[in-house]
Amino acid sequence: MALPAEFHEIAKRVNNWGRWGADDEKGTLNLITDEVVRAAAAEIRTGRRVPLALPLKEDGVQAGLIPGRINPLHTMVQINQELFGPGGVACSDDTVTMGLQAGTHWDALSHVSHSGRIYNGRPADTITAHGRARFSGIDKAGPVVSRGILLDVARAKGVDRLPGGHAVTPEDLAEAEALAGTAVRPGDIVLVRTGQIALCLAGDRHGYAFPSPGLSIRTAEWFHARDVAAVANDTLTFEVFPPETDDLWLPVHALHLVEMGMHQGQNWNLEELSTACAEARRYAFLLAAVPEPFTGAVGSPVAPVAVL
Repeated sequence: MALPAEFHEIAKRVNNWGRWGADDEKGTLNLITDEVVRAAAAEIRTGRRVPLALPLKEDGVQAGLIPGRINPLHTMVQINQELFGPGGVACSDDTVTMGLQAGTHWDALSHVSHSGRIYNGRPADTITAHGRARFSGIDKAGPVVSRGILLDVARAKGVDRLPGGHAVTPEDLAEAEALAGTAVRPGDIVLVRTGQIALCLAGDRHGYAFPSPGLSIRTAEWFHARDVAAVANDTLTFEVFPPETDDLWLPVHALHLVEMGMHQGQNWNLEELSTACAEARRYAFLLAAVPEPFTGAVGSPVAPVAVL
């Protein structure tokens, strides 16, 4: 089914193809300049470090909604093995098989295509089984460190968790920005809290997955206008699920990753950060969220840390 006219109209308004050159593979991460990072470091007041990643474990967040995206299968391959003879130093080693987007993660710009194209107009068939993503793999993201700002939509609305199916609008983001007391700036990484991850933390994986609050298609222009470097939230699907428009699946993914070249993060645990920011009455911080540099991968686990 062809994408509707509404989608293509928004896509034209937010498109960044060629903005950083025909060879660019990083997209809006180019907005994180040295000056932006120096300003981000100035946000540190107490040095409090807040982890934002879910534990990686075999009974993790994945419940079978996305085929092949398996929770980590963790196996010991050596246990106290004396590699260089008896009586010497013994080693234990382990291995993991998992979906790279199984837990807290970044989506690479190559994660989604539409109309046969990925970011910067490159053909979608440049992603192959053996060659992986030839362009805009997660390894091209580099060290993702910038000012983070928490837009706590749930707290701004006076609830612990937005209802399933709530589409977070530009108006919701503006309300949370007012609560934060600081404007979103170019090069910022925006974290949008819905409270949905509380279901996952309580063991309700299916309730966490569906129905879910998430970003509306209308928010793409809000992020584009502010030159946001990347966006992450505390849901499985990132955008509202079920979708706002029947049979229009993952339009926000397509607008962000393909048209804007803006990386997305899912399954970020923002609960402790929400409490810490409310206590400090400060919603901006230094954020370190460096993906694992898997060559040609279309996503990567990440263990983000907010430093207040």
